[in-house]
Amino acid sequence: MAADTLPDIVPDTEHRGLVAALPPTLRNYALLARFDRPIGWWLLFWPCAWGVLLAGGEARWDLVLWLLAGAIAMRGAGCVYNDVVDADLDRQVARTASRPVASGAVSKKAAWAWLLLLCLIGLVVLLQLRWQAQLVALGSIAPVAAYPFMKRITWWPQAWLGLVFSWGALVGWTELRDDNWMVLAALYAGSIAWVIGYDTIYALQDREDDALVGIRSSARAMGAHVRGGVSIFYAFAVALWGLAFWLLRPDWLSLVALAPAAAHLAWQVLTLDTDDGANPLARFRSNRFAGLLVALACWVVGNA
Repeated sequence: MAADTLPDIVPDTEHRGLVAALPPTLRNYALLARFDRPIGWWLLFWPCAWGVLLAGGEARWDLVLWLLAGAIAMRGAGCVYNDVVDADLDRQVARTASRPVASGAVSKKAAWAWLLLLCLIGLVVLLQLRWQAQLVALGSIAPVAAYPFMKRITWWPQAWLGLVFSWGALVGWTELRDDNWMVLAALYAGSIAWVIGYDTIYALQDREDDALVGIRSSARAMGAHVRGGVSIFYAFAVALWGLAFWLLRPDWLSLVALAPAAAHLAWQVLTLDTDDGANPLARFRSNRFAGLLVALACWVVGNA
């Protein structure tokens, strides 16, 4: 993959200059782990931070940083695994045909070795947690392993992704507390709804290709009602987060902390253009900021 063709081959790559500067072999492994698209590990990390901050862990920046490192490594590992499993499907979709395994730039054997290395980094992070949180983290292995197959058997693979990408909230909370499980349940459920909403927006980019090769998604299931569907899931997310806050601190002022995040999600829906590929990608990426706004709300409510 030539450096000067990288922007066209991988249209949703960020930090193209940094990625293009890597030697071709290293670049292929960076692309395989999606290091060129940090939005993925931000979205995996934010629920981890929510769990820590809502549990009252404002002083545990060491834990937050370890969880960030784990999110980067394990998101990369998940992408490698997904690409190995989906190589045949990826070759049939324009946006994914150039991925390293699908294109043959990285062999499946080399991809498995890269996956193992990333998992070893994740293991180092795991060992920083107390045993209760370690067990919770290990519980994510089965859902993660099953995720690539969901698009083949259900119209709602985004819901399964929600289970996986929200798991960090369970880990962060369990590392600090052994109580108030209903608070955690509401936080986790809200995160799942949020993931379904933003990944439906992301899936808009592939609706035509997905239809041709038989890949199912919530974006295809919703059809012409995508904007309404996303708004419903975002509304559920805000309501469930509000419930978590109320259960922890039954004060109306605690709900005000969610107002900026709610306003941002409303902006995403109101400005979403389902027929412009660049628009859904920009709205999807803006969830990096949405996650930060929820984290700030968790910090305020959990540590007031």
